[in-house]
Amino acid sequence: MSTPLALRSILRAPAALRPLLLQQSSRALYHSYEHDAPPAYRDPENAILSSALAQVPTHGFTQEALTLGARDAGYLDISTNLFPKGPFEIVKYHLVTQRLGLKDRVQFPDDKTGVGKRVRSLVLERLRANVETGVLPQWQQALALMSLAENIPASLRELSALSDEIWFLAGDVSVDGSWYTKRASLAAVYAATEVYQTTDQSTEFRDTGLFLDRRLEEVRTVGGVVGSTIQWAGFQAGAVVNLMRSKGVKI
Repeated sequence: MSTPLALRSILRAPAALRPLLLQQSSRALYHSYEHDAPPAYRDPENAILSSALAQVPTHGFTQEALTLGARDAGYLDISTNLFPKGPFEIVKYHLVTQRLGLKDRVQFPDDKTGVGKRVRSLVLERLRANVETGVLPQWQQALALMSLAENIPASLRELSALSDEIWFLAGDVSVDGSWYTKRASLAAVYAATEVYQTTDQSTEFRDTGLFLDRRLEEVRTVGGVVGSTIQWAGFQAGAVVNLMRSKGVKI
């Protein structure tokens, strides 16, 4: 039985990084490479959180939105006890469902589009979902929730999973040390671009696209020399800094 692609890449990574990479990639090993993933949420959770998300454009990522979501889904207010992290659970639901939905929203009918252009298209499609679901005006609040100390680990795990999913859907098949550097760098690029999107006033978010292009070009330019453990950790730290800045922390 062959070793899954992502697992082979992890085994080739420096020994000190393997436990972290295994933790970050455990779901992607099944969803992206080998098997369909099990449902991310049970039916009651899905019903309540999807209804709560529909309340976000009006009520924000708040406990009120979660309570109204429970009512709209036909559950008692006490059902919100299913979600110990309160409003952050709505944020995470949006992150998870939009990541899983990318494969159905973006397809590349031929092999003529390069991997880089596919990555760009997938990032923009994911950012477009913030607009189409109506949550973008409230996304600064979501970023603030993600930057809370107790929520940062889950937020970064989901950011890592999104980066892995984008590279997979773009057709990246690398099995060398670049597997983890590319995912770490794309995670940092995505986090920075999403923060920028919340302040973009240009028509159809044109400036966000230009911002993304600049960040991707920076990664392409330095990508050949980004290979050490310290630099990899720096990219991860950059994602944390972007989240903290979104909350107003001066870094």
